[in-house]
Amino acid sequence: MQGSNKFENETGSSIDYWQVVKNRYGVILLTFLLVFMTAAVITSVMPRKFESTSVVQVHPSMIAISPIGNSGGANPGSMMTRNYMENEFETIIAAETLKMAAEDINLPTRWSMEMDEVITNLKGIVMTTPRRGTDFIEITVRHAKPDDAKEIADAVSEAYMTRRKKSEVDRAERALEALDGELIAQSDLVQDNRKNLTVLIQQYGIPYFDGGHSNPLGATEQDMFRNARQRLADFETQRDQIKIQIKNLVEMSNEDLIRYAAGLDLPENQVTYYYTQHRESLEMRTTLIAQGLGARHPDIIAVEERAKGSLEYAQKEAVSLKAVLATKLELVNRQVDRMSEMVDARQDDTVDLSLKQHTYNQAKETYEQSRAMLREMKIKQQEARVLLKMPRDPITLHEKPKRASSAVFPNITMNLLLGAGVGLIFGIGIAFLLEHLDTSVKSLEDVERYLQVPVLAVIPKDVGILHKQSGMSPDAEAYRILRTNIEFNRKNPEDNSITVVSGGAGEGKSTTLVNLAYVCAQGGYTTLMIDADLRRPRLHTFLDINNSVGLTNYLTTDLALEDVILQTPVDNLYFLPSGILPADAAGILNSRRMSELLQDVKQRFDLVLVDSPPILGVSDAAVLASEVDLTMVVVQHRKLPRNMLMRVKQAVENVGGQVIGVVLNNVDVRSDSQYQYYTSYYTYYAPSAMEENPTPQPMTAHQSTDHEKGNSRQDQKTEDLY
Repeated sequence: MQGSNKFENETGSSIDYWQVVKNRYGVILLTFLLVFMTAAVITSVMPRKFESTSVVQVHPSMIAISPIGNSGGANPGSMMTRNYMENEFETIIAAETLKMAAEDINLPTRWSMEMDEVITNLKGIVMTTPRRGTDFIEITVRHAKPDDAKEIADAVSEAYMTRRKKSEVDRAERALEALDGELIAQSDLVQDNRKNLTVLIQQYGIPYFDGGHSNPLGATEQDMFRNARQRLADFETQRDQIKIQIKNLVEMSNEDLIRYAAGLDLPENQVTYYYTQHRESLEMRTTLIAQGLGARHPDIIAVEERAKGSLEYAQKEAVSLKAVLATKLELVNRQVDRMSEMVDARQDDTVDLSLKQHTYNQAKETYEQSRAMLREMKIKQQEARVLLKMPRDPITLHEKPKRASSAVFPNITMNLLLGAGVGLIFGIGIAFLLEHLDTSVKSLEDVERYLQVPVLAVIPKDVGILHKQSGMSPDAEAYRILRTNIEFNRKNPEDNSITVVSGGAGEGKSTTLVNLAYVCAQGGYTTLMIDADLRRPRLHTFLDINNSVGLTNYLTTDLALEDVILQTPVDNLYFLPSGILPADAAGILNSRRMSELLQDVKQRFDLVLVDSPPILGVSDAAVLASEVDLTMVVVQHRKLPRNMLMRVKQAVENVGGQVIGVVLNNVDVRSDSQYQYYTSYYTYYAPSAMEENPTPQPMTAHQSTDHEKGNSRQDQKTEDLY
């Protein structure tokens, strides 16, 4: 449910915005026309300017010489930076470029200005624009004269190309001079390096072959040093092995000593032989015993003696083997000492030769590098000289300026469209501002919110006098609705005297009263109209009746009521004119005779409608509101401020009157969307032959009786619109 209300509020808000535009379309249209015409006038008086454009292509610098680097004397793109194109834009409009262009076409004399003033003016009319994705630059000149614009654009392009080409050549020549100086310095450096290398060659005796490889210094000594170190390592290993063997022979027992000594691989080792015989004798003894020979058998005894003798010899050889190993260890120690001395001597020679070799290699590398750089610099110098003889143009002119056939400024179409857009936006803004500042009554909700009374009817705009139109007019439906709402909003059926008031003049209360009386008369009600507006009476003009005799005459003389109430051409409709306008209108209306008059006509007629002056202007309306039963307020749509509307109700209530409701008058129901419901009777209630046409009842003296009046009201109520 809340979502539905929210949607309705949002929808209503959007309709209100559109409604503001429709209601204020006059202000919007006026503002639009004023701004549009202002833009048109300003555009028409603005000075015309013509435009000429030349297109040039900017090439990277090709004469940026580097002493070393890639092949080719120039280094393409070496001058390209992040701001390269921006720098070219500034070069085009630089003072020197513009000065050169001005001198070429003699602008100071033609314009009768100093050169500084000419340059300042040129900066204001010369524009540079890049073409996206290319190296093209558009040089545009805008001037009041098309010929001058073309000539200046041509001169600026030529001046820029001349300056750029001269700058390239000057930079290349300076670079070439610097390269020549570097070349001389490099030649001197090569000569110095060659002399240093020659001294080392003579001192160390190393032959040098240009483009080849020479033998390293001290290669033989290095081989001898490596061999000596290898032999020293072998001797040390042999010494360590002998020490281990001697240590084991000393520490082991007899049986383990013989077994260990037998396993040594030594040329002087006899222990192995005797130990082998000892093992064989023991095996033979075991075999003989297995054959059944006894321990005392001669063969057994012989074998045991042989085994014992072999073991004794092995023991003797093992003891002598220790002495042999000690002698051999002493010999190896002497060899190790001699070889160590040799290695130390060879190492000193090798280190000295390595230092000499390093010095020689460094001098050789320095010489060869300097010579290679000198060779490359000579090639660069030759290529740069050739390039200078046939330089590439740094700027290419692709499009020469042309004479403009029409002015480009001001842009009439753009200015008019801009003026139209600004005018429309400004007009809508003013409309919404006025709507925000406007506190007049705009809707039924405004009336009901501030007055707490119902809206009896919404009267369309431009509704005329109904009795002068065809009775089948759809405009009468609004007053029929008003008649019905009055009938149903009356709490007491006897309250049949109603005064029609308004806050100010010109809100349509008199027209509303006449048309309401006409509709009520058509509906069968005997209706009396009393013109109590003794300031500016108007009802007689609507009925084409003379008002020389009327209300004032009745109140100030002894005239009978039948003498001043007139029968109108409309059946059931009667009229009491205002009469001669008095000096004290309020005093006449606030009289006993006026009260008696109202009481009398209430008994004679079904409905009494009293017209009154504006209630906020004079006190007459307040007097009438206190005398009649009900008061109906007529409010012109979007005219009376809300606070004034509240004052109208307060003025009625202050004198004891009762406000039955409000008639919202002069509403443009066809354009105001919130009142579109009230236009339905234009289609649903089209004129037809079934329009009610009750039989009129003439006014008689007997109409004042209560019995007859009650019957008449009852009969008329049954003939309501619906």
